[in-house]
Amino acid sequence: MCGIFSAINLKTKFDSNYIEKFKKSTDIVSYRGPDAAGYLRIDTSKKQYETDNFNVFLGHRRLSIIDLTAAGNQPMIDNDYIIIFNGEIFNYLELRSQLEADGVVFKTKTDTEVIIKVYQKYGSTAFHKFNGMWAFVLVDLSKKKIIVSRDRFSIKPLFYYKHDSKIYFASEIKQLLPFVEQKCINNEVFYKYLQQSLIDYNEQTFFEDIYKVKPKTNLIIDLTKGSISEETYWEYEKVSIDRKDVFSQFRDLFIDSVKIRLRSDVNIGALLSGGVDSSAISVIADDLSNNGLRTYSIISSEKNVSEEKYIDILSSEKNIKNQKLFFSNAHVLSNMDKVLYHQDEPYGGFSVIAQYAIFELIKKHTDIVVVLCGQGGDEILMGYLKYFFFYLKNLINKKQYTKVAQELLSSLFARTVVWQFRLNIAKRYMPSHINVKSNYIKLNGAVEKTWECYDIRQRQIADIDKYSVPVLTRFEDRNSSAHSLESRLPFLDHRLVNFLLSMDIDMKIKSGWTKYVLRKSINELPQRIKWRRDKKGFNVPEDNWLRVDLKDEILTTFKNSTLDKLGIIDQKEFIAHYNQFLNHSKIIHSNDISKVYIAEKWAKLNF
Repeated sequence: MCGIFSAINLKTKFDSNYIEKFKKSTDIVSYRGPDAAGYLRIDTSKKQYETDNFNVFLGHRRLSIIDLTAAGNQPMIDNDYIIIFNGEIFNYLELRSQLEADGVVFKTKTDTEVIIKVYQKYGSTAFHKFNGMWAFVLVDLSKKKIIVSRDRFSIKPLFYYKHDSKIYFASEIKQLLPFVEQKCINNEVFYKYLQQSLIDYNEQTFFEDIYKVKPKTNLIIDLTKGSISEETYWEYEKVSIDRKDVFSQFRDLFIDSVKIRLRSDVNIGALLSGGVDSSAISVIADDLSNNGLRTYSIISSEKNVSEEKYIDILSSEKNIKNQKLFFSNAHVLSNMDKVLYHQDEPYGGFSVIAQYAIFELIKKHTDIVVVLCGQGGDEILMGYLKYFFFYLKNLINKKQYTKVAQELLSSLFARTVVWQFRLNIAKRYMPSHINVKSNYIKLNGAVEKTWECYDIRQRQIADIDKYSVPVLTRFEDRNSSAHSLESRLPFLDHRLVNFLLSMDIDMKIKSGWTKYVLRKSINELPQRIKWRRDKKGFNVPEDNWLRVDLKDEILTTFKNSTLDKLGIIDQKEFIAHYNQFLNHSKIIHSNDISKVYIAEKWAKLNF
């Protein structure tokens, strides 16, 4: 986990007046990398460093994880190649061994140097060899090119802003704002946030003219031509799966995914929710760890959604250390502005603040630096309730009515799915609801067709690329980085993703059981967790807080609405909407209120 910043001038050069500005933008995110800072000015035409007139600036804040010596500091220079890098390449040892067998000599023990050497030997299209999470800027002086790359699944952030001949790259939006001519809200993004609760569904951000580098993509900047082109280095692949051996194949892949994410020269822990995904990671990581694994959990104050029972089951039966944080409405009020600062953009609900609070606990009270987390499991294992209905819809389209009836009966009477249905959550996949604009929204726009599902595999890919994983990894990255921690996600190993996307659906959903292959394969899980019927995720009593504890705060916040002044919402209409919620309207979900409240707080901080 690190923070990067780069400024590139495609036609002329920066002068010395820019130096302190660029250093400051690097250091704005010093919490991402408190261990070392590095800055480099390059005149690429003359191959000179630290000149007062330069066309490339590279800035880096380091969180030391692998090779803690100064040899791992960045920008890292290797002859004509210079890199700034945020993330981890988990298979760097295997890649290093392959390169050394071909005569390549290494000066450090870092994964950063492995990136440079892979590029030197194979070029930018070879980044598919990396198993990891990354965002980096790599300068190739020999070819007068700069390669900007982002990982497959949007795990590590990388934003850019282009104005005239200048282009700026950064780990966080706040690093780019000093260079934006006029800060403006992106109305298209804001409309879909308010109408559909969508965030991070494409390369746009809440700020006009600030974009994300697309996942699984390289930007190739030709300094001679002054041109920028895109290059896709990886695509999803269908792999061959032997149904007779599917459980052992999955198990081996999953264990190896966890194993390589334990590579670190600092201490590692894990977040434990009590669900199947985080429990599976925890039991496997604990078995692989020499000194046992320490886990950390957020406990909801609302007993009917609390998963404390399952956390205690795993902790006691497997003798895994666990520390709990009991989350209350006080955490919301005390951390709201802090989380908005670190997220840079509005977020969907109070559970994001809860995640921030648990990372804060880990930072303040432990020596943990790396944390394993379960993001991605629901998307690749079809854990969400929506997949069951998409699955049934596909069976109906194929006129497989007997199988539909069997699945419905199994899930109704014995298993995990149908009885968890909630209209206020399901409506985000119903065109009849999505296409009716809420009265308080002043903006107009087109909606995303989130209900589409012509093929289950493609639906899962859509959620990985657009509708689910990117927003979860955004929360994960900013909340962990705010506390100088690195979050690692074993379920988003590309080998595991390809394997599960290629697997027959009945190995993921079977007789009403979601995540079937995981339940069957990880024998270390306690039975009461492996075959638990419900799926909760982390829930906070948001509904009650919005009706009681935060009522006065919300009404005060919207007395003088910034969003109203910006032409985004109608203040009076939203208060009327909120009053309907207070009167227990069955069609208004707590998230319909919290997202607008959070957006208003964000607007007040930024505009």
